[in-house]
Amino acid sequence: MDAQGQRLRFTVLEGGERLDRWLAERLPDRSRSEVQRWIRDGRVLVGGSVPKASYRVEPGDEIVAVVPPVLPTEIQPEPIPLDVLYEDEDLLVINKPPGMVVHPAPGRVHRTGTLVNAVLARVPNLSVGGERRPGIVHRLDKDTSGIILVAKNDMALRTLQAQFKAREVEKAYLALVEGELPVEQGRVEAAIGRDPRHRQRMAVVSEQKGRPAVTEFTVRERFPGYTLIEARPRTGRTHQIRVHMAYIDHPIVGDPVYGRRRRRLRCPRQFLHAYRIRFRLPGTGEQVEFSVPLPADLEEVLQRLR
Repeated sequence: MDAQGQRLRFTVLEGGERLDRWLAERLPDRSRSEVQRWIRDGRVLVGGSVPKASYRVEPGDEIVAVVPPVLPTEIQPEPIPLDVLYEDEDLLVINKPPGMVVHPAPGRVHRTGTLVNAVLARVPNLSVGGERRPGIVHRLDKDTSGIILVAKNDMALRTLQAQFKAREVEKAYLALVEGELPVEQGRVEAAIGRDPRHRQRMAVVSEQKGRPAVTEFTVRERFPGYTLIEARPRTGRTHQIRVHMAYIDHPIVGDPVYGRRRRRLRCPRQFLHAYRIRFRLPGTGEQVEFSVPLPADLEEVLQRLR
């Protein structure tokens, strides 16, 4: 390691591949975009010359890469307790409590006390994208509780993102919705995009203006005027379950944005809980499943209905 970073040397045995891809494959903890940035910054040499990312490596090429040190993040670690369901060298599986924001936002609000602040304190040697920060694979709204995955390195982040993109990750939520659903199971398939009248909200829009979104649901329990469902999003759009259930006129109880204005049932927050997830571990490929029960505040709502 010199003052500029760690110096790595490689010899190409088989040629024909792009330099950025070739190098990224040999550095699984680094992303391809990060390797491309090194090449632009002159940190990669092929035979003593500065190449382009698109250069096709040839057998016998001598490649030197100076890997820059991990940059500190402006986000401050905070010793906030976390309910960790699983941890290995690649990721954390966390049961997020309601009221916790996932990532710090600009401005005074939500700059501290977030999930990211807590993770940085628990795992100080994180490195994602060349910075000391965790990789947020997917998000949960502030008032949605339940399971969330956090990557510790670039390899884990890329692997998990690829599983989400291929729809190999199975997520299930428990949600209490307004009204009595007329079916035992169903599927909502409607594109979601920014609400043209309220840009801070999402809405069902035309396919040309939104992105495809699919939510499947199964009835778990029925009450007079309400239905407890298991919702399984097959895509990952912002506020997807909340928007889709409101779209079919069964909004989530307690939802301050998409729910009904007149609330007949006292609920401390939106009744939405990410209770189960199934995916493959980035390091081994083993399929694993985690689940968590309803937190006490939502369980109390059901007990009153019962």
